[in-house]
Amino acid sequence: MKKLLSIITIFTFFFLAFSSSNAENEGAIGSSKGGNFRKVGAAGSQFLKIGIGARGTAMGAFSAVTNDLSSIYWNPAGLADVKMMMADVSYTQWISDFKHNFAALSLPVSKDFTIAAHMISFASDDIPITTIDKPTGTGASYTVEDLALGLTFAGYLTDQFSFGVTAKYINNGISNLTASGLSFDIGTMYQTGIQGIKLGFAITNLGTEQKYQGQELKTFRKLYEQTYSSPIDAEYLSWGYSIPIAFRAGISSEVFNEEEHKVIAAFDFLTLSDTPEQYSFGAEYTWKEILSLRAGYKFGHDQFGFSGGVGFKYFTGDMGGQIDYAISPSTDFGYVNRLTVSFGIK
Repeated sequence: MKKLLSIITIFTFFFLAFSSSNAENEGAIGSSKGGNFRKVGAAGSQFLKIGIGARGTAMGAFSAVTNDLSSIYWNPAGLADVKMMMADVSYTQWISDFKHNFAALSLPVSKDFTIAAHMISFASDDIPITTIDKPTGTGASYTVEDLALGLTFAGYLTDQFSFGVTAKYINNGISNLTASGLSFDIGTMYQTGIQGIKLGFAITNLGTEQKYQGQELKTFRKLYEQTYSSPIDAEYLSWGYSIPIAFRAGISSEVFNEEEHKVIAAFDFLTLSDTPEQYSFGAEYTWKEILSLRAGYKFGHDQFGFSGGVGFKYFTGDMGGQIDYAISPSTDFGYVNRLTVSFGIK
């Protein structure tokens, strides 16, 4: 009876949060509910929305499944299931020669609690500078370099309920301009004890407004070119922007678990402050806890739909790790490939 009441309470929370999100969107210009207007372009720091970890991105729906260091992105509460010292490195060959990297290190501080530090980087190759007079390039170039550094604390409050909290420092850089700020992520996960069903909820990127600053905003010119006045020092004004707040809710279940074979099915709902709502379905088949095959599909995204991947676990005494690969075809920009390598010591 207590389990049933807990499940009803969590679903009620999800319904109220979802209703609140829709109410806010209906009254906001550019929301997905605002007629012909959409929320695209309403936030900066877009690299924070790129999925982390080959396992999670292959499934697409992962907020109620995650139990490794990629939990830092999907749902910080999942970090509570990391019971060993573990390192994780992920590499993504993103669109247009952009590179997306993730590295994290975790350390259990007790039987029920774990801490982790992580880094996310997003960078371009050299981009040629062009002008109207020199459309093929001036010979100079610039780069885009975004960075996030964070600390996560997660643990179990009961045998079935876990939580996680992340604090992040975010820095955006383009050419010689930079913008920085702080943000926080909060997540919870509940294991119902019924058919392996788990519920996950996370709110991410709750942060401060950011504004670009730098030498390239400064200039030395006349206020009015027609006058004989001397040039003065001036600075272009930059407009502040928000980061993309995300609310994610998910459910997963072990639909089959016998001897050497296990199948997990999952569903995620995602709403963001700058794009319409998205829905994802995913599944993972695991053989002998060694080899995994994964697939998923995302609804509501204009570029990504199907995703798939494979994973391999290895164990040697008190040490073990995992290698995962994922591929995500896009509508207009080809394939996005991800590789994740993790290593742990008990």
